[in-house]
Amino acid sequence: MLPTEHRLRRREDFATVVRRGRRAGRPLLVVHLRSGATDPHAPGESAPPTRAGFVVSKTVGGAVVRNKVKRRLRHLMRDRVALLPPGSLVVVRALPGAGDADQAQLARDLDAALQRLLGGGSAR
Repeated sequence: MLPTEHRLRRREDFATVVRRGRRAGRPLLVVHLRSGATDPHAPGESAPPTRAGFVVSKTVGGAVVRNKVKRRLRHLMRDRVALLPPGSLVVVRALPGAGDADQAQLARDLDAALQRLLGGGSAR
């Protein structure tokens, strides 16, 4: 599970990442990344932790399927948070095919999108 300090929760933060961040689309998901963004809500001068949020709409499936997709994405992001620059904000938006995908397919698309956003070349 993704620790609480690494979760994106505020609506304004989601909106900022989606509007001002970079985007990489894959067949099962779209990843928005805002690198090294400073957190106006964090006290002190230390670098804020990398935080991730997830958007899984009703087009993905019913409540059971949506929650399963969110759990899988949170689990996958837990291992990848350390790869991102400190203070980064990430929003992962699941597309309709994500409900039928298995863990390996979601992991492959998430890795390809993050690699593309972090400058690892075009992952097409």
